[in-house]
Amino acid sequence: MMLRLENLLVGSVRPLGQTETPSGIDKHPVDGPLRLGFEGLEGDAQGDRRHHGGPDKAVHHYPFEHYEAWRGEIGNRALLARPGAFGENLSIAGLDEAAVAIGDVFRLGSAVVEVTQGRQPCWKLNIRFGVDDMASRVQTSGRTGWYYRVIETGLVGPGDSLTLLDRHVPEWTIRRLWRLLYVTPLDYAELTAMADLPGLPESWRRLAERRLSTRVVEDWTSRLFGVTPARAG
Repeated sequence: MMLRLENLLVGSVRPLGQTETPSGIDKHPVDGPLRLGFEGLEGDAQGDRRHHGGPDKAVHHYPFEHYEAWRGEIGNRALLARPGAFGENLSIAGLDEAAVAIGDVFRLGSAVVEVTQGRQPCWKLNIRFGVDDMASRVQTSGRTGWYYRVIETGLVGPGDSLTLLDRHVPEWTIRRLWRLLYVTPLDYAELTAMADLPGLPESWRRLAERRLSTRVVEDWTSRLFGVTPARAG
């Protein structure tokens, strides 16, 4: 598998919409190569380092094909006219959640990256799009995108190749993980298998173990809707 990186995107921290909330979700394409380090791309930033960024979420990939589905669902909004609407760093056609799996290793430019987890959408998407339940829509749709950790640092630029090097657990696609997290969240056999996945971020391992021990699904309300109405205005 070898795909072309159509757009490489980064963004600085700035107020989100008409709120005071700092966010780095507003990503824009760059023209040339950037250094990719263990914490992410040169010039990229996150407003909330507790929930965004870090070694296990160094790079965010969102399939460009999803934009057409979103235009059909929420209308032809200006945000959907170009890549970056979902805060992604990589915009590539030809790879989606059903095809990519936890632990897949890719060469990206001169760097090497590994798939770690799907995105858990948060309420900032509601403000970003001016749609009160946008984060919930993303979660329900399964069109979440995914994250990479960086195995080898290097230079990455638009037009570079994303080339599959290795697969550790190809049966554990991002789509399968999404189904377990949000569709059949108390499938105990699947949760046990998830907790044993090699390379899974520790926070996700703890999530699986907590569901197994409590037999309860965590409350998603604050993540999906925040504490105030999300209308952007």
